[in-house]
Amino acid sequence: MAYNEKLANMTRELIAQTHKNVEEKAMFGGLCFMVNDKMWVGVNKGRLMVRFDPAKNEEVMEKEGARPMEFTGRTMKGFVFVDENVLTTKKKLEYWIKLALDFNKHARSSKKSTAKKTTRKKK
Repeated sequence: MAYNEKLANMTRELIAQTHKNVEEKAMFGGLCFMVNDKMWVGVNKGRLMVRFDPAKNEEVMEKEGARPMEFTGRTMKGFVFVDENVLTTKKKLEYWIKLALDFNKHARSSKKSTAKKTTRKKK
């Protein structure tokens, strides 16, 4: 797995200030951080992946280093890649971390439900 260890460590440090229950998973060819069973940021080689409120898409895409996240040939709404070269200070990284955490409160959980599904037979 190839990802920027320095960026991953800075991310860990920032999230540890506010959250204790953070899970890390190998995902999307990098390292994904989950808070409250919800993916919020990921670190890949050369970039940070951020999950945010899709209603803020226009504002987010105007930020330096931001570009739409494309996965399996389609643009994923509410996700952005941020070039690691623009994340030169803690303050710049904090903006993206806060953006993701603000949306995390409202995002759907990535955890699969264990409830049984019932199916009806056709008559």
